[in-house]
Amino acid sequence: MPITKLQRRHRVKRGIRKKLFGTAERPRLTVFRSNKNIYAQLVDDLNGHTLAAANSLQEGISGSNPVEKANAVGKAVAEAAKADGIETIIFDRNGYQYHGRVQALAEGAREGGLSF
Repeated sequence: MPITKLQRRHRVKRGIRKKLFGTAERPRLTVFRSNKNIYAQLVDDLNGHTLAAANSLQEGISGSNPVEKANAVGKAVAEAAKADGIETIIFDRNGYQYHGRVQALAEGAREGGLSF
């Protein structure tokens, strides 16, 4: 039986998560991409808390195409992180290719002042 795209992504995701671990000082920026929207959150894996979050459904997030919306989400999550005093993060692409919307979100977070 052939492996589906979702099964492959979960396998890749497990390999990535084995290596990444977020703390309160350096949380993990995790990305979830659905067909219509994109979501990002900063997670402290030590305590199991979400420190900040942003998504393309929020007020003030706009763009003419999905890539621009992802960039705006990256800037929004960076702004929320800066408000909490967070400057460095670990980027978790969550099994998705670093391309398109995921890359735009990462670049938006960098433009917002986060370093990773």
